[in-house]
Amino acid sequence: MEKPSWVPTLVAQACLCFSLYLAFQLGQPQKPMYHGTNGTRPLDLYFISVGGGFRPLNQQTHLLKQMEKVVKKYKAKFVVDISDLGKDDPLMQNGTLLFSSLKLPWYTTRVSERHGGGYFQKKINLPYEKTLDVIVVDTGLLQGTGSLGGFGNNQLHWLKRTLEATSSNWRIVVGFHPLAICEDGEEGMGAKKVFESLQLIFMKFEVNAYLSAQGCASSVRRHSLSYLGNTGQMEDGFLLHRVSTLEIVTYFVSSGGEVVHKSVLHQRGKEIM
Repeated sequence: MEKPSWVPTLVAQACLCFSLYLAFQLGQPQKPMYHGTNGTRPLDLYFISVGGGFRPLNQQTHLLKQMEKVVKKYKAKFVVDISDLGKDDPLMQNGTLLFSSLKLPWYTTRVSERHGGGYFQKKINLPYEKTLDVIVVDTGLLQGTGSLGGFGNNQLHWLKRTLEATSSNWRIVVGFHPLAICEDGEEGMGAKKVFESLQLIFMKFEVNAYLSAQGCASSVRRHSLSYLGNTGQMEDGFLLHRVSTLEIVTYFVSSGGEVVHKSVLHQRGKEIM
């Protein structure tokens, strides 16, 4: 009688070892999609802010696909669209039309000079009966030389009343133009003076953060106020914000889906970069 071959036995043992290894790996927690975000936190609120505007179709589609991945993974509740076009912004229009996961509330800025109405407030509920205010302003009404026009003054009065009346734990103001000036010089000082009245209101009513298009840096700290800038069409990406009762963590996600910058804003005003 021939001896049984050792080959089938070896193959069977190898298959058994591979099956055990596969079962073990499937039982392990998976790494988050973006390194450094440490996975989702069920009690925290996630939202995205992004620079709108016109882009080549393939570039726009790629950006929207990256946003869709983040919305699905972190269950983001809304999108803040930093644009000068308002509801006519093509990024918002195509995102909500072509991507089912992006059919979320989009809060969009706009820039106008001769008519008001581009400013509004959204109150977002957080766990433990806390709230987040997202206040959108039309910075176009505040530009120009000389005294503010009627619409600009109306907006500032509305902003003061809104901030004075709110009892929200977090207050984020959103506008198209960056307010923080990093460079010295006559041009930089002039740009700062245009929005001086707006910044004084932020300081008086303890606004936590101002979201805008990116100025000289993606994140700037002045006193207790954090300025967060979204990149435009030249360097695509977006911001993922995680809001808890004690802190707001902001991740800059590149067009390649990698976190390249992170900032943490604590409730008491201390920021860690």
